[in-house]
Amino acid sequence: MKFCSFISICLLVTLLGAQTKKQLVTTIYLIGDSTMADYSNNYEEGKDYMKTRFPMTGWGQVFQQFMVSDSLSKLKNLVKTDSVFVDDRARGGRSTRTFFQEGRWRNVFENLKKDDIVIMQFGHNDASKTKAERYVDVEGYKEFLRLFVSQTREQGAIPIILTPVTRNYPWKDGKLLNGHAEYHEASKDLTNELNVMLIDLNQKSMDFFTKMGEDFVSNNYFMNLPEGIYEAYPKGLKDNTHFQPKGAAEVARLVFEGMQELSAELEIN
Repeated sequence: MKFCSFISICLLVTLLGAQTKKQLVTTIYLIGDSTMADYSNNYEEGKDYMKTRFPMTGWGQVFQQFMVSDSLSKLKNLVKTDSVFVDDRARGGRSTRTFFQEGRWRNVFENLKKDDIVIMQFGHNDASKTKAERYVDVEGYKEFLRLFVSQTREQGAIPIILTPVTRNYPWKDGKLLNGHAEYHEASKDLTNELNVMLIDLNQKSMDFFTKMGEDFVSNNYFMNLPEGIYEAYPKGLKDNTHFQPKGAAEVARLVFEGMQELSAELEIN
């Protein structure tokens, strides 16, 4: 009888352990600027997203949908759990420097757990030379990324740098060209220096948008809106930096594909 009780206890402990394992969640923190931000999640406290921002959509806003169980098997060397929560901390107008100075990075750092992932995408605002409050030169940009990478690793988490997603210009002869050249290269420089994982989102998005064509991309992916359609923009809008939902979803897909590539590389190495 005692032996049976012992076996029952062992089985119970095993089952509880299995349940605990299944409940473990990897948090993917997104840190960056407006192109990555989640405008639907109380971005502006007390304001109705549908009335004040829609259809503006950051790619991080739709990234959770790529983290379903069927997809996670494709990231098996990056994600160690059966579940992922995307915690989008990106904020409009932030450069690497202002994201740090405002305490936004500290809040992420203090909550990092082992094997969490930090995906960082800056550059749009760092390059704003006419806006001193956010501008960061290339060397400063690299220094802040070094900080984010090193402190992520201190917590046992995994850093991934993204080159800045492309804007919808400049186009030449049907091809979307690189408008982030200096910061694009600076991000790539850190790959070898820090032995850190990198997704070249700038190149991926340039290539994909070129394939889709300037007119289609301008009208369907970026915030180029006609008058009288959206409550938040009654006069329409011409914005070739921020995304409509379809554009955000395509960029999120490119990031997910980049993560798959990184996972495959980890398996080889």
